[in-house]
Amino acid sequence: MLECIAVGAGGFIGAVCRYLIGQIPLAENCPFPLKTFFINILGSFVIGIITAYALKNHSLNPRTVLFLKAGICGGFTTFSSFALETGGLLKNGDIGIGLLYAVLSVTVGILAAVAGEMIVH
Repeated sequence: MLECIAVGAGGFIGAVCRYLIGQIPLAENCPFPLKTFFINILGSFVIGIITAYALKNHSLNPRTVLFLKAGICGGFTTFSSFALETGGLLKNGDIGIGLLYAVLSVTVGILAAVAGEMIVH
């Protein structure tokens, strides 16, 4: 039960942070979903750091790891928004931007997670 509370508390923090970043005003004529892209790349980077740190430091409480990874990072990043925005771009005929967004999100997200792990090593 404490694990659920840890994930829920972290999820609250991550979701609120995602919401606040979403409130940052950007030029509305930019078709590339910059805020979601930034959120997902940052979340990928941070989860890489957390994972590597947890693997190196076995004394870290497993509930703390759950709080950080499944909670904060899980609540912060947003695959559903990524999928919706990509589908919207493709549906609206912005094929190039949609494909660029999808490829960059996956590629840079993976690279960010690996970079986060490498920083700890």
